[in-house]
Amino acid sequence: MSSRRIHRRPAHIAMIGVPMVSHVLPSLEVIRELVARGHRVTYANDPATAALIEPTGAELIACESTLPHRSNIWPEDPIEASSLFLDDAMAVLPQLHAAYDEDPADLYLYDIGAYVARALAESQGRPLVQLSPSFVAWGSYQEDVGAYLAQLPGADVLEARFKEWLAGCGATTLDVAEFSGVPPRGIATIPRAMQPQADTVDSGRIDFVGPCFGDRAERESWTRPEGAEKVLLVSLGSAYTVQPEFYRQCVAAFGDLPGWHVVLQIGKHVDPAELGGELPGNVEVCSWVPQLAVLEQADAFVTHAGMGSSAEGLYCGVPMIAVPQGAEQPMNADRLVELGVARRVDTADATGDVLRAALLELVSDPEVAVRSARLKAEARGEGGAARAADLIEAELGG
Repeated sequence: MSSRRIHRRPAHIAMIGVPMVSHVLPSLEVIRELVARGHRVTYANDPATAALIEPTGAELIACESTLPHRSNIWPEDPIEASSLFLDDAMAVLPQLHAAYDEDPADLYLYDIGAYVARALAESQGRPLVQLSPSFVAWGSYQEDVGAYLAQLPGADVLEARFKEWLAGCGATTLDVAEFSGVPPRGIATIPRAMQPQADTVDSGRIDFVGPCFGDRAERESWTRPEGAEKVLLVSLGSAYTVQPEFYRQCVAAFGDLPGWHVVLQIGKHVDPAELGGELPGNVEVCSWVPQLAVLEQADAFVTHAGMGSSAEGLYCGVPMIAVPQGAEQPMNADRLVELGVARRVDTADATGDVLRAALLELVSDPEVAVRSARLKAEARGEGGAARAADLIEAELGG
């Protein structure tokens, strides 16, 4: 983490987020860096995120969210999911006005799921920077994705609701596609290698700074067991963890695999007893693990291919077996395969035999090792939190 002094007056910078762990974590080191540079940073989010946000030195501005972050039960239909975010924006905006109308930020940062911040910033005439933990819209995004979504059942009703909200929320950008599409200024905290059609992204608006981890791996330490020749991490992230049958297949695939120590994260909603019988001695079952710290010492990674986990795998140079569960994960899984550092195994096909064969093939391929090392160097060279903070300070002006 940089400790250099800023060359302009300390500013009030506000981050507006959503209470999803996979969206909060990528922002934390950027926030920590801005605080270290002397800025006053507030972070508006649900009180459930306090334990994540407050250690950065930012002040939590508690805003109750209507998103299903406690149950983690999300609709599979993208229109239904989008409606949830619009409902949340409607509920959160009055809370943001109550917090920031008398104490406006000099600059607003916001997560892709918290586009409500754009309405607030535009109503106050303040600069705005999107901090994206996932890929951003590329040149033909509207034709490739937007047009498809517009044809889904309920899309017209959602757009009408969105337009009505925009007309009365104080925003100055009233076109739905423009408001929720490419931001006026954006910073993507992902490896550029994970961005679809990266060459067509508007480089005048969007910068890729790579994963922003700082010294997180050191703060969340993990010790490799003595005698473990190789380490395999199995994790489906924070939102798709109720998969006891998949975990049983992982035990069948990797239990007693010679030389391998297996870290199996099952989440807080699965009882280890559901894995069946006495577990092999090389399988370490956890409800939660410090993922980045484990990956820094791992030799392979079975992942749901969420963007955060995909980025961590690339950052650590670890070959991956991608088992996508939902949202953008199938696209991420295919991208990892395209990059030559992963094998994709869909859940329905994830038997013990298939998973074991995928692992052994992956780690024995010398080309995978070469590509993993190259992408690791690229991800670590993109600048991370320090570069993100530089870009944010540049938007503050003199």
